[in-house]
Amino acid sequence: MRFDIPKLIDDIRAGERRALSRGITLIESARDDHRDMALHLLEGLGQDRQALRIGLSGTPGVGKSTFIESFGLMLTAQDLRVAVLAVDPSSARSGGSILGDKTRMDHLTRDPRAFIRPSPSQTQLGGVARRTRDAVRLCEAAGYDVVLIETVGVGQSETVVAQMADLFVLLLAPAGGDELQGVKRGIMEMADLVLVNKADGELKPQAVRTCADYAGALRLLRRRPQDCEGFPLAMTVSAQDGAGLAEAWARMRDLADWRRDTGVMAATRADQARHWFREDLRAEMLALLTRDPALQARLTDLEAAVAAGRMTPAVAARAALAPLKDG
Repeated sequence: MRFDIPKLIDDIRAGERRALSRGITLIESARDDHRDMALHLLEGLGQDRQALRIGLSGTPGVGKSTFIESFGLMLTAQDLRVAVLAVDPSSARSGGSILGDKTRMDHLTRDPRAFIRPSPSQTQLGGVARRTRDAVRLCEAAGYDVVLIETVGVGQSETVVAQMADLFVLLLAPAGGDELQGVKRGIMEMADLVLVNKADGELKPQAVRTCADYAGALRLLRRRPQDCEGFPLAMTVSAQDGAGLAEAWARMRDLADWRRDTGVMAATRADQARHWFREDLRAEMLALLTRDPALQARLTDLEAAVAAGRMTPAVAARAALAPLKDG
């Protein structure tokens, strides 16, 4: 695939969805020449446009796709442009991914004010694809007002999405004691809003009880400096009939406005930028090791020594970096 970077920059900033898709394809590419072009693309787009970035995680089967479609359609009805970056789990064996989110969000996919991009996680820890944060920047440059970042599941590693979002929403289903115990404390501590979905029909009473349980759990957590009064909070919603979605959006805006007005959001984004600088630096250092033939041969020997039990992984890792230290 060939890329005309100057034209791609102009088309993305004009809000063309096809150009945005091509731009994300470019930044997700692992080819060295594509990585260079991707850096030029990101630099050319700048950072003058910003959207509200909302991270969304939830237990499997909680109805994340249904929630995102209902929530997204509500936002587009308010004349907002919504981008959804939905990360699907990849096979550890083949690297393949089903990428079924677009088929599960049929109505939102056809909405001209919405953009949905499923991406494989490529075994990346944190439930997000490695280049998701760059895709967020492209969506902002294209003029989207809200960017929803959906992770592959819920657990300790999914807290990484909080490093690229302004708000972190945890979506959960009505549950009993055992299911409540399965939600990790780490992700609860990162959540700004806990939304108990499926609060409709026969499940509504159970959803209300579950919401009360989570509200009690949130009150036991230490108050965070990035929260205004009343946050984090738990609410019930129904993606099926739309109940509670408007109220949840209103509370998201309340928190986002407070963080923006007090400078918390700007400080958080600065911390996030520093975090991703360090992550990219680690990735580039690893890539440097694998690109150099001599270093690659050394790594192969060290891996063999570790596998045979002649060296510990920690000693071998330090030995691998010795040529860089000496140089």
